[in-house]
Amino acid sequence: MISIKKYAAIDIGSNAIRLLVSNVVEKNDKEDPQFKKSALVRVPIRLGADSFVEGKVSDDNIARMLDAMEAFKLLMNVHGVEKYKACATSAMREASNGQEVAKKVKEKTGIQIDIIDGKEEAAMISSTDLNELISSEKTYLYVDVGGGSTEFTVFSEGEIITSKSFKIGTVRLLNNTKQENKAAFKKVEAWVKENTKQYRKVSLIGSGGNINKLFKMSGRSEGAPISYIYLNAQYQFLKKMSYGDRITELGLNPDRADVIIPATKIYLSAMKWSGARKIHVPKIGLSDGIIKSLYYNTVESGS
Repeated sequence: MISIKKYAAIDIGSNAIRLLVSNVVEKNDKEDPQFKKSALVRVPIRLGADSFVEGKVSDDNIARMLDAMEAFKLLMNVHGVEKYKACATSAMREASNGQEVAKKVKEKTGIQIDIIDGKEEAAMISSTDLNELISSEKTYLYVDVGGGSTEFTVFSEGEIITSKSFKIGTVRLLNNTKQENKAAFKKVEAWVKENTKQYRKVSLIGSGGNINKLFKMSGRSEGAPISYIYLNAQYQFLKKMSYGDRITELGLNPDRADVIIPATKIYLSAMKWSGARKIHVPKIGLSDGIIKSLYYNTVESGS
């Protein structure tokens, strides 16, 4: 006898807003539930371009966001979602009108948005199936690259050693000056080197839409890691192409074709600083973490 529950997660990021609907399949009390994606909708509303440059979400993007939330609410109704949670990260967190926007969304659509900090984001992501990938005998640097920030977590012998969130997201890097970016990278470099120097061998775990796209482009089978040499070759290849060619020749979405460059640089830099030669790319992210957190009642739902 099985039972199926429908949960949804709304991830309001700096580069895009996503709705994930998942089926949670329960077989019996002795087996772990299965989490299976039922639908994923991604809309390219780049809140970070507002927040990190102007300091607030623009009227145009507020209107687009309201439309997106209204559409997500209807989709959740169609799917029969019983529980959902909406989380916003750095773009909304840093916008001077972030709380005001969340209030407008609540008033118009009934959807409650929780604006979370980097630590909450990292905790939710680590509640995913990361343990299935992590060997209890090895050390990993987990790197989750977003549009506004990047979360770094060191795992060793199956335990979280330390974690920190840095303001070096892809949208932010595109909009900052070279000097600002250089200073930001220096801070991350110091932290990564300091927190990985005691380990003989470190592997990277990459999370985020850009590394998932790079993995798909590599043609590797699921579970196979990407080498530093391959990723660096891809980085050089992508940099040489124009923005238009990345769209027309590689088939990248317009809102992916620019941010994939700084994202790749972050992963490569993290590999270089930690001495990692391989990066594992499991299909996990904040949306997956929200679903797991909802099921295990570690967070409050919006419905």
